[in-house]
Amino acid sequence: MSAEKTGLRYPLIHIDLEKLKANLAVLGDAVKGAGCSLMIVTKAFCADERIVQMLAASPLVDYLADSRLQNLKICAGRGKPAVLLRLPQACEIEDVVTYADISLNSEPETLRLLNAEAGRQCKRHKVILMIDLGDLREGIYFTEDGKILKTAEAIMEMPNLIFYGIGANLTCYGAVIPKKDSLSRLASWAERIRRHCGAELPVVSGGNSSSFYLIGKGELPRGINNLRLGEAFIAGREAAYKTRIGGAFDDAVTLEAQIIEIQTKPSLPLGERGVDAFGEKPLFEDRGPLKRAICAVGRQDLEISGLSAQDPGVEILGASSDHLILNLSRPERAYRVGDTLRFVPGYTALLRLFNSPYIGRVYR
Repeated sequence: MSAEKTGLRYPLIHIDLEKLKANLAVLGDAVKGAGCSLMIVTKAFCADERIVQMLAASPLVDYLADSRLQNLKICAGRGKPAVLLRLPQACEIEDVVTYADISLNSEPETLRLLNAEAGRQCKRHKVILMIDLGDLREGIYFTEDGKILKTAEAIMEMPNLIFYGIGANLTCYGAVIPKKDSLSRLASWAERIRRHCGAELPVVSGGNSSSFYLIGKGELPRGINNLRLGEAFIAGREAAYKTRIGGAFDDAVTLEAQIIEIQTKPSLPLGERGVDAFGEKPLFEDRGPLKRAICAVGRQDLEISGLSAQDPGVEILGASSDHLILNLSRPERAYRVGDTLRFVPGYTALLRLFNSPYIGRVYR
């Protein structure tokens, strides 16, 4: 974009609602075709009001889910069950029962608190028991047979709770990629709990966007009937191998930042080097003088790994808190100070951008 006055204040993100609708259609067709319900996770875009409105109006979406109650409050009361993804904190039990129709759980003490609060609010709160399949984040470890069955029994005995299902999470912490055999363990546990407790367990939630690729391979195990998709929706990529989903857009959200400096400088810093502002010691290659630009956005606002410029001739060199440093030696066009550049953010960059109060938003 030229340096002409546009009335916009940068940096900002462009949110293409039509592309997001297209992503939702692709995901909905695949997930429903695999016999699963679709839970859209809103945390990457902080339950943005306009995006949530679009999701709530879609018949493809069965649940709206988030790990933060502040975001879940935006999702609540829109005609879709609201799901709290992060295990409830003891300090937020009242709000969990007030705003979440369903919560993910693994701890008996938390379940007792939810049961008591649901009784006070004259509600029946639905719970999904999490089982850890090896990623080592939340859930009772899958080999702890006695603990899983005892917790299941306890849920069935709590009058203000509904044992709504079981679930598992993979990839997010241990980077364990979902496979047919590991998710088959979850499906087997669902059948075992049904026989042991008489629970219906209408939901067997087989993970997040890292499980999506199994649909295309025909390897999503029988008995898995729900997926929780965030990255696949907002970024158009599955999370196991970071592969673009066929028919989906990976640029439904883009970052636009303004150039505040263009100077030719050496490619190697001069002088004794220690660590940077983030306690890291970056590596540099001597590439001779480079035409360098700085955009007014930085690591306070986004994670630059996974960030790419739409102009393939623009190279991202690095960033400090407030400055994005670029190589303009081979761009498609000549840039000047005041021009703006567009970037396609990866999932982590999106998460940070939507959380930053310094980043504006425009919709189309």
